[in-house]
Amino acid sequence: MKYRTIFLSDIHLGTPGCQAELLLDFLKCHEADTYYLVGDIVDAWRIRRKGFLWPQAHNDVVQTLLAKAHGGARIYLIPGNHDEFLRSYFGTHFGGIEVLGSAEFTAHNGKCYLVTHGDQFDAVVTNAKWLAHLGDRAYELMLWLNTRLNRLRHLWGGQYWSLSKWAKHQVKQAVNFISEYETVLTAEARRGGYDGVICGHIHSAAIRDMGEVTYVNTGDWVESCTAVVETADGSLALIDWTRSARQSRGQSRRQLGRQPRRRARDAQPEEKVLENV
Repeated sequence: MKYRTIFLSDIHLGTPGCQAELLLDFLKCHEADTYYLVGDIVDAWRIRRKGFLWPQAHNDVVQTLLAKAHGGARIYLIPGNHDEFLRSYFGTHFGGIEVLGSAEFTAHNGKCYLVTHGDQFDAVVTNAKWLAHLGDRAYELMLWLNTRLNRLRHLWGGQYWSLSKWAKHQVKQAVNFISEYETVLTAEARRGGYDGVICGHIHSAAIRDMGEVTYVNTGDWVESCTAVVETADGSLALIDWTRSARQSRGQSRRQLGRQPRRRARDAQPEEKVLENV
């Protein structure tokens, strides 16, 4: 599938929770003229705290992106708080990938968006970094529990379920934080005269209109495995790759029942979960 632009964020390479294999599958199935990597691509916090973790799949993600850049794609990297060390390299090119503080993106339909990771609008990150690091450790523990919980669910035939995503929507403070974050980001876009804002940071994918400004969050590649794409007419769409992959596996099993010789891995996931702006 070919798009004009693809936006990815919060990949967290260097952590056990990074869904690198799913991202590789996504990148294999999708091409774009331009890619925006909207922060927290590498998790330097975790690497500094627990040492270097870099499986082959994580290296393959980097090599795949570099290959796309060498093939002519424009790739922009906007650092986040977890890869903030890259903020010392604004304007620098690494293998064809340009590092920017933020970006102004104009879609084919003429709408103009502010592109930023978003951590600078998070009061905890900017004013109490120690608390942000503590929260990061709590999130890491929740992901550890989530992995083991889903192993049990798999034994019982259940589908993947995200403990941390459930907690975000059940805990009132988390719900209020997400709502406040969206409000602050859209206010910033409104002050800058933009039609919308494209961000990451909070691992909560969304595309919604907030008054006259469109709020777009790309999600993450730790739990939800989501991306935002610009289609041919300039509209933006949200792709939930884990849901698409589950649908593809179910479709493959049904097709295998009718055609025993066809192998499931020959079928590629179909994008059926799109939100257009």
